[in-house]
Amino acid sequence: MSLYVIDDHPLVRQAIGMLLRRLRPASKVVELEKFSELQAAIIKNGAPELFVLDLLLPGVKGATAVSDIKSMYNEVPLVVLSAMPAGEAEETCIEAGADLYIEKSTGANEISAAIQGLFVADATSDEEVPGDTKLSKRQKQLILMLDRGLSNRDIATELSISEHTVKVHLWRLFRRLGVKSRTQTLHFARTHGLLMG
Repeated sequence: MSLYVIDDHPLVRQAIGMLLRRLRPASKVVELEKFSELQAAIIKNGAPELFVLDLLLPGVKGATAVSDIKSMYNEVPLVVLSAMPAGEAEETCIEAGADLYIEKSTGANEISAAIQGLFVADATSDEEVPGDTKLSKRQKQLILMLDRGLSNRDIATELSISEHTVKVHLWRLFRRLGVKSRTQTLHFARTHGLLMG
């Protein structure tokens, strides 16, 4: 299994590569400068376990790299690491299929924790059947907070955790329920009696 880092900035690429090697010493980390190199790299280095890619890659328009990767490797976690502030860019990436959006200005420890959270979620997802309503206390709490219309920042403040941790919790919740958005989560919660009233 290999971890693929795609970023045209050598320093960022190497830093993320080092971070991933620390997180997953048994996995091979493949660093690529261009999105166009990805297919050949996968043939050479083996099945992907994770993708980390820059949003603004040369020759790639918007979030097309995200949707291209997800159309081929839907089950593989994909992290967008971008210099662009979250907001519209994050929404576009999540809609295209990204699992996490992290700003490059984020500290290394927080990036590590967010990526580690994806692996932990992945390890437990084998027993999880999408649509299974056996939720953890934290997941039920998140659904209620979504129902109140709280943003990730509001949730982070209320739970005294980082915004990236909130994103990982939401990612796990979406996977558990087999949904892709907050709206679908709330619809699922209402139709399955997880929200009273």
